[in-house]
Amino acid sequence: QVQLVESGGGLVQPGGSLRLSCTASGSIFSMGWFRQVPGKQRELVATIISTGNTNYADSVKGRFTISRDNAKNTVYLQMNSLKPEDTAVYYCCAKRSYYSAFSWGQGTQVTVSS
Repeated sequence: QVQLVESGGGLVQPGGSLRLSCTASGSIFSMGWFRQVPGKQRELVATIISTGNTNYADSVKGRFTISRDNAKNTVYLQMNSLKPEDTAVYYCCAKRSYYSAFSWGQGTQVTVSS
């Protein structure tokens, strides 16, 4: 089981920026972010593996950037040009190997509103 500590999130106006951080216990193969709004399924935002390869949801491409510091077991999500539809609870996830299941953080609220 991976322990995850998330930080960041909050209220921002449309067009603004936020950065989320998540630190994992121990070395990690894959880390990322999903998000969820009430009444909908949790959806992928972005993931990054230890080699640096990334994967993004189409809805955030060109606006969000995922990165990681392997020495600190930390993943970052830089969110720019935020839109009201980005409002959600954002969950950090991580797994130690390709075959492992994801462990999840507690979630952090991101609200985009004027």
